[in-house]
Amino acid sequence: MNITVYAASSGQAAPAFVEAARRLGQTLAAHGHTLINGAGRTGLMAASAEGCMQAGGEAIGIIPQFMIDQQWEHKGMTRLIVTPDMHRRKEQMAQLSNACVALPGGVGTLEELLEIITWKQLGLYLKPIVILNTAGYYDALLEQLQRALTEQFMRPMHSQIWQVATTPEEAVRLCEETPLWDSNIRKFAAL
Repeated sequence: MNITVYAASSGQAAPAFVEAARRLGQTLAAHGHTLINGAGRTGLMAASAEGCMQAGGEAIGIIPQFMIDQQWEHKGMTRLIVTPDMHRRKEQMAQLSNACVALPGGVGTLEELLEIITWKQLGLYLKPIVILNTAGYYDALLEQLQRALTEQFMRPMHSQIWQVATTPEEAVRLCEETPLWDSNIRKFAAL
């Protein structure tokens, strides 16, 4: 499987987040999966890719040209795909994936996660989406998503769009075991 990993590029993340990212990469490699991410040279993006490659796995980075111009890319990726812009980057990360995992991150990571959840709600992405809730990082977002369900901005069935894991190992297992989303659910996207 190709597993897209959304993750922070910040080099200021606490060690627990960095370690979980590295373990996710190692676990993906141990299970024979390829990691796909945004090719950042720092933060959880780098930790997950390096964990994967150090464990003998492959890590594909997808990055827009303007980030290469700023020298933000990880130069050690197994393969680097350069896109013209952020929109194409996110599209390719989704197209190449068999599942997505969201590690902790800032607004970029949150935006990627919420976009792929939206695509799945609309039946445009049918694959597993796993939120790795390291140290409760995503508790507030999960509460907000639950409120969207409670307030009927989403249907109850939409709560199955994402899975939540507390360990990297559980995240990989959920990627492997969660069935594809039914594309017929698209007709239920509007309330």
